[in-house]
Amino acid sequence: MKFNGQKVLITGGASGIGRIMGEMALRKGAQLLVIWDINEKSIDETVKSHSSYGYAKGYRVDVSDNANVLEAYEKVKNECGDMDIIIQCAGVVTSNNTFDKNNVAEIDRTMTINAIAPMYVAHAFIGDMIRRNHGHICTIASAAGMLSNPKMSIYAASKWAVIGWSDSVRIELARMKSKVRMTTIAPYYINTGMFDGVSSKIFPILEPVKTSAKIIRAIEKDRDFRGIPFGFHFIRFWQGVLPTRFFDGFFGDVFGIYHTMDHFTGRKK
Repeated sequence: MKFNGQKVLITGGASGIGRIMGEMALRKGAQLLVIWDINEKSIDETVKSHSSYGYAKGYRVDVSDNANVLEAYEKVKNECGDMDIIIQCAGVVTSNNTFDKNNVAEIDRTMTINAIAPMYVAHAFIGDMIRRNHGHICTIASAAGMLSNPKMSIYAASKWAVIGWSDSVRIELARMKSKVRMTTIAPYYINTGMFDGVSSKIFPILEPVKTSAKIIRAIEKDRDFRGIPFGFHFIRFWQGVLPTRFFDGFFGDVFGIYHTMDHFTGRKK
């Protein structure tokens, strides 16, 4: 779906690639950009920054709270009308602890924000899209949703979940013969601060602007699924072909995939 003339809503739109894609959407002629984020100061700064590219409006929304999502949905519908494109960027990673050292609060927070919240948001808007037979929902998952990784087991679980959900809805829409589209994005680590401290031998840490541009193009081309970088798919191929012990030793240790989170610090508050 082309962005020109469309109304676009981005969750987590006041920071990271959400903020970058908001600017790109307006530069491509979006009629309106709606920003949902939890940080009011960042929302105000982003709306002000984006105003030179087009019309942007911000709302403070906790996407992990369905009541808050529904309240914000009604407000957006009344104030802005129907949304044409939704990009779901809100996400969290809490630590690089092994699972036995994670606490229940980390489990709840990670699963709710990364896996359940995208369902809340999509569920609020998708009925309108289906009735109009027009719309596109893009969900930013992670390469961790395709390849297990130590010291991020809860994060990986949340991303495996959201990939399965998003692609299942894609199939449901296709069987309805609906023109509403779903795009699932699975990027490697992106240099936005969220994964500060990670190290990678096999692939470079992704650059935010280039990655954002690839996501925007995936939406414009109605792509069902986009892994970034493409070479990551070859690792998945070898994961299916090689014995587990050999794969773990070769890709996990020699190429260092299983050590990427060893020195993780995350975004400084």
